[in-house]
Amino acid sequence: MIRKTTSHLALALVTLIAASSSRTAGQTPQSSQPQIRYTISLANRAQHLVHVTVELAPGNSEHDLQLPVWNALYQVRDFSQYVNWLHAKGNDGNTLVMHQVDKSRWRISGAEHGAAIEYEIVASLPGPYGAELNNQHAFFNLAEILMYPIDGRPSTMQVRFTDVPSGWRIATALTSSTAGEFAADNYDRLVDCPVEISSFQEADFDQGGGHYRIVVDADPAVYNLQKMVPVVKRIVAAATSWMDDRPYQTYLFLYHFPRVSGGGGMEHTDSTAIDVNARVLGENPLALADVTAHEFFHLWNVKRIRPQSLDPIDYTKENYSTALWFSEGLTNTAQDQILLRAGLLGEPLYLRRVADQIAELERRPARLTQSAEAASLDAWLEKYPYYGLPQRSISYYNKGELLGVLLDLAVRNASHGSASLREVFRWMNQNYAQQGRDFPDSDGVRQAAEAVSHADFKVFFQKYVAGTEEIPWNEFFINVGLHLVRHSGSRADPGFEATRNFDAPPIVTAITPNSEAERAGLAVEDSILDINGQTASSDFRQKLSELRIGDTLSLRVRNAEGERKLHWKISSREEVEFELKDLDHVTPQQKARRTAWLKGESEGDAHP
Repeated sequence: MIRKTTSHLALALVTLIAASSSRTAGQTPQSSQPQIRYTISLANRAQHLVHVTVELAPGNSEHDLQLPVWNALYQVRDFSQYVNWLHAKGNDGNTLVMHQVDKSRWRISGAEHGAAIEYEIVASLPGPYGAELNNQHAFFNLAEILMYPIDGRPSTMQVRFTDVPSGWRIATALTSSTAGEFAADNYDRLVDCPVEISSFQEADFDQGGGHYRIVVDADPAVYNLQKMVPVVKRIVAAATSWMDDRPYQTYLFLYHFPRVSGGGGMEHTDSTAIDVNARVLGENPLALADVTAHEFFHLWNVKRIRPQSLDPIDYTKENYSTALWFSEGLTNTAQDQILLRAGLLGEPLYLRRVADQIAELERRPARLTQSAEAASLDAWLEKYPYYGLPQRSISYYNKGELLGVLLDLAVRNASHGSASLREVFRWMNQNYAQQGRDFPDSDGVRQAAEAVSHADFKVFFQKYVAGTEEIPWNEFFINVGLHLVRHSGSRADPGFEATRNFDAPPIVTAITPNSEAERAGLAVEDSILDINGQTASSDFRQKLSELRIGDTLSLRVRNAEGERKLHWKISSREEVEFELKDLDHVTPQQKARRTAWLKGESEGDAHP
């Protein structure tokens, strides 16, 4: 998800080349003899134990083996905590000298004739950001279980899966060399291809010259694969036409629909892994489409249109970027543009979504102290519950999405309707991604906006991207005949704040003093497991927002002392609501611009 590498210039340059090559779809390794071979055994599924063998070709006498400390999330998770044991032998069968350099690195000596390193690692992290082995399936983000020799990271790789149960199949975007074996040009490409191994169901389709696979490992009772296909196909068609680009031959969608927890997706160059809670999937018609459109658009924004601060990747420490507001936030903006184009999202719901995002930002006092760029840098703090408090932080997803909406409107206004956010993305795709170059973070976005609009966006970026000035919403929305209306009134108040760290249970971060929640015994840092008998999942905020004053709220929570059940009556609080409404008199020009805006097109392309 992010790229940056180590200390020596030569290694950094080699790795930069490797990282760049990892973004090329479906490359076949140049050498028929991979320099590094991995064997991954699934024999001990019941105990979630993965046995890994790393075979190194003859060469250097000494190698440092590194297990990444982070992957998939902007969080250091120290996967070495799951390594039970490790040892190495030479090709002559003799034990090699090995010692640990730090918490995630080991050094072996005497390997000039080749070596085999074996280790056992626990894989029990479910979801698209994890590595999991059990009796139902194996799902691997490979960086979380595979060590790499630091001097061999750019080398050709081969991975083989053994002890695969009868009836299980393997789905991955990696190049298949022989049955059960897959190849990659380098480590970065290898670990950018998640792997699902199970008795999954599969469908495929062709669209616009590309081939697409949909793989689902879930209880068949909670989904209908045949109904999923047309939804995914419409998203693919809308996105590729919007970008006027298809930088791959095949693309793989991996889906899981767990009954417990679940929610989120992880982008990869030629594939994505997506979790949607089974209950949410059944209750929210857009749950699947939302995350699918978001992750699919990431194949451009993040995986190919990449900020310089994310390359080359450094698996050993945090990789800081000021551009996540763009790479993640504007992917949210593009997601809704794609859904609008696909006919899966209508104007009323879209405007309500934008208004809700404005409300989320306006209710966070930290908007006056933390910029979108600063929130991007602080992404690595998101695993700490206190950081999620409204007075401490904003979300680069939230403000970034809104900046995308405003940038779209501003570009349209400055160019008299001849350009839009679509042209900004296409310009960046043509001038950076397709040229094999990374863009210079926020400055690169500004340059793209200026190039397509022929206007100066310096003030916009100073005030709202790098700065914390209040956003004059109506100065932007007037161009499409809308204005933001604020309504004050009473709303249901659960009496606490909570944040959710990707697919983990929500954590209570603050409790209203003297509230019913406090009297019921709710405590800061309680994990919320159930809300009114339903698993607290990705839609926990929506579930809380549906409560009415006087309703009874029942929570099942857990802390270090164990689980407990709490009940209390919902009280009220005064709060400002937001709504985007038509101006009293909408001009034909404003109507035309809104039509184009909702189609994601320039005014010359859009038709009512």
